[in-house]
Amino acid sequence: MPEQYQVSGSTAASISASIEAGVRRGDWVFGDSLPPIRILAESLHVSPATVAKAYQELRQRGIVETSGRRGTRVRSRPAVARQRALLRPPAPPGSLDLSSGDPDIRWLPTLGPHLRAVSEETGAPLGYAAAGAMPEVAEIARARFEADGVPVDDVEIAVTSGTLDAIERLLVTRLRPGDIVAVEDPGWANLLDLVAALGLSTVSMAVDDEGPLPDSLDEAIALGAQAVIVTARAQNPTGAAISEQRAIALRAVLAQHPQVLLIEDDHAAELAGVALHCLSGVTNSWAFIRSASKPYGPDLRVAVTAGDEETMGRVIGRLRISTGWVSTVMQRLMLRLWLDDDVTTTVAAAAASYDRRRLALRDALSVRGLQAHGTTGINLWVRVNDETSAVTALRDAGYTVAPGSMFRLASPPGIRVTISPLDDEMVELFADAVAHAVHPAAAGAPGR
Repeated sequence: MPEQYQVSGSTAASISASIEAGVRRGDWVFGDSLPPIRILAESLHVSPATVAKAYQELRQRGIVETSGRRGTRVRSRPAVARQRALLRPPAPPGSLDLSSGDPDIRWLPTLGPHLRAVSEETGAPLGYAAAGAMPEVAEIARARFEADGVPVDDVEIAVTSGTLDAIERLLVTRLRPGDIVAVEDPGWANLLDLVAALGLSTVSMAVDDEGPLPDSLDEAIALGAQAVIVTARAQNPTGAAISEQRAIALRAVLAQHPQVLLIEDDHAAELAGVALHCLSGVTNSWAFIRSASKPYGPDLRVAVTAGDEETMGRVIGRLRISTGWVSTVMQRLMLRLWLDDDVTTTVAAAAASYDRRRLALRDALSVRGLQAHGTTGINLWVRVNDETSAVTALRDAGYTVAPGSMFRLASPPGIRVTISPLDDEMVELFADAVAHAVHPAAAGAPGR
């Protein structure tokens, strides 16, 4: 341990933050050993368990590594966060890639005609004074939110560069490094990376087909969560959607903790295929986010966010002093897509196609004795005992799926299957391959 640097803190979060700050400043260098857990615990007058948890958090964020008898040491070029996306294996040539989480490109609307129309209607170039959400976009977004029961009376609408951009802005307006965020488990890999990159700690909420479990939410808040992030519909990776009864139960829990920041992500928006049961508005600080990525294409980096007055004021204020605004070209494109009847028809047909294929695969897996989840959206979550062997066996059979380790904190193992490239006639063959991969002794030989 460098003599010039003294670790401080009384909690796991503050201890890990102190060590990470030292690494960032260069007070610790590659290969430096952290103090043994018991010695540091004695010097800080905390329990060894507290220091052990701090070291675990540092390992999860890629700051340190455990080297057997050499103890815990600073990693070379520590990562800002664990890159969970790197856990997704590349799809071998000729395999069917069901691991991406991307929408089916065959069902995305054609943007060319709308881009040409936008180029003709923008008129004179806009200056900095026009920064922010375009009034027309905010008006349509508000109407669409109202139709789904989101409480948007007298609240400002923000436009950001996608959902993660919105979530990051929301978190940094309310939380500081070391604060605790409740996240779904299993949950969105990119979100877990973002929370870690911001120096925040996580506590997990268990999820079933109807969304987060109320008792798990209550426990997460009791453990100190200052923000809660939930997915309203088409949860990634499980496909969960918050039901009406679950929403009532979750709102009852949140009503007891009005100080918590609630962030709702309507992950697939128009593709969800089920009614929205909104939680927003029950806490003093809240935000509801809807992205264009799934129904209109990942390259359309636009999301609209509504929230309470103070939260949205902070988000919009920080937006103005950073990137300024999302290009009005992109906003006008989003507006045209919303208002085009043909695009609306295409999105509805895409939602029906996803529903048909997802439910067919879920049923086929269930018939084969596999526990599969996928109520909404473009993904299914399949419970397995051994992720590595399942992923490897499916790769050998010509299919690439995502290992559950990308999405899990404490939940049991699984694999995520994205149905976008899976056509109707492939469902039974793929279900056979999954059954063989999970229970090879009891299944017949798979084939494509």
